[in-house]
Amino acid sequence: HIADATAKVLVDQNIESVGLLGTAFTMEQDFYKGRLTQKYGLKVLVPHENDRQIVHRVIYGELCQGKIEPGSRAEYLRIIEGLAAKGAQAVILGCTEIGMLVNQAHTRVRLLDTTAIHAEKAVEYAL
Repeated sequence: HIADATAKVLVDQNIESVGLLGTAFTMEQDFYKGRLTQKYGLKVLVPHENDRQIVHRVIYGELCQGKIEPGSRAEYLRIIEGLAAKGAQAVILGCTEIGMLVNQAHTRVRLLDTTAIHAEKAVEYAL
């Protein structure tokens, strides 16, 4: 499970509180955040409703279509900073496309790209 691979990285880095970005389904339903909370004891923070709508809209309306908009990057960075201000020690990029828009070079907040983490764990398992 992709959440397990991500949680192991968080636990190994002694991160107890994490922000989560993704589609509305990922941020609002328990299949991801519930697993992190229940199985690993992590505190999972998501943006407030208006910001969740922005994150979701950018994923489907721009990133899935290959569009990278500077204004959207600024919004994501604002949202990431907001999660850090609420206590997130890192932020999970819980959707494959988000890494096209923001990466570690854009912010001081630790970002975890679940696609890269899952791929690394798959390679480890295969070897």
